[in-house]
Amino acid sequence: MSSLMECARQRADEDVERLIAWAQVETPTGDRAALDGFASRVAAEAGAYGATSRRVPLPQGDVLVVEVAGRGPLAAAAPAVLLAHHDTVHAVGSLTGAVPLHRDGDVLHGPGVFDMKGGLVAALSAFALLAGHDHRPVRLLLTPDEEIGSPSSAATVVAQATGAAYVLGLEPPHPDGALKTSRMGSTRWQLAVTGRASHAALDPGAGINAIDELTDQLLTVRALTARYPQVLANVGVIDGGGRTNVVPDAARAVVGLRFLDQETETAVLAELADLTPVRPGALVAPSVLTRRPAWGPSQATDTLLASVVAAGAHLGQEISGRAATGAADTNLTGGAGIPSLDGFGPVGAGAHAVTEHVLLSSITQRAALLAAVLSQV
Repeated sequence: MSSLMECARQRADEDVERLIAWAQVETPTGDRAALDGFASRVAAEAGAYGATSRRVPLPQGDVLVVEVAGRGPLAAAAPAVLLAHHDTVHAVGSLTGAVPLHRDGDVLHGPGVFDMKGGLVAALSAFALLAGHDHRPVRLLLTPDEEIGSPSSAATVVAQATGAAYVLGLEPPHPDGALKTSRMGSTRWQLAVTGRASHAALDPGAGINAIDELTDQLLTVRALTARYPQVLANVGVIDGGGRTNVVPDAARAVVGLRFLDQETETAVLAELADLTPVRPGALVAPSVLTRRPAWGPSQATDTLLASVVAAGAHLGQEISGRAATGAADTNLTGGAGIPSLDGFGPVGAGAHAVTEHVLLSSITQRAALLAAVLSQV
């Protein structure tokens, strides 16, 4: 395993060059041409390490499925699945605007370098390191819509991970490099209200104020979620109306909900689905926009973490893991009962912000760790 670490160090310059090149290709969520073009690039570069690729077309862009055949005694074993995404939150133009790409020693700043093209670079580097080593089959999934809750790719992720030996997420780790052993469930929930328009002074009684109705409904939502102290609720979007002399006939709110366990999640969402209008004639339409189920602690995850810790120790790396609050595609696999760990991306900070950056040396560490796990676990 020390030779594996040394081989990873020898690849460091190539990994840095790849990340810089990939970061120069802006891939914001929703830009299908950019996302599919980048997926083609990943497929071609993975092919240099013997991987084959196929695509699953979806409304937000293709899911790229990259397969690396197993070798040796593990060749016929169940595959390991690596989860990644290539969409970023940074809009086109960020490179020449708020988030310019630049290097400062071991630190690379730029859009998507931390979340999460750095983790994807580590995965391809691990493919190179596996050459000549026995290892189980590997399936890398690259999704185009993770940053908006995976509305089109969630079912594909679960389908492609079903039957896997385990799932490793390439999202960023905790700030100290620790892996992520569970995640809160995350649901984007919308309440749309339909009222009736009228003149606000001449005939106010003929109208049904959708904004007033929405306000009262949100007070009900607040009281409901307050009964579950561990539930986080954030009203992130409100819109409606347009003129102060018109009783508004439409309004909506989008609420971000976080859950520690699936039982609470199910109970709260069921209550929210049963909301009824306060005002006669008003209509309320609750709906779930996107949902990633809670991924709670499990013995399967603990066992997988212990094996990863042992693999890291052979490399001279001290690995640890703990729960995370943020959601990702590992919610889908962990929530489905597939042994999962996340946070195999490199260390850095500033995800989704103008300060986004990654420590380049940690890509080497993560590439070696991935290769060690895939060949041992």
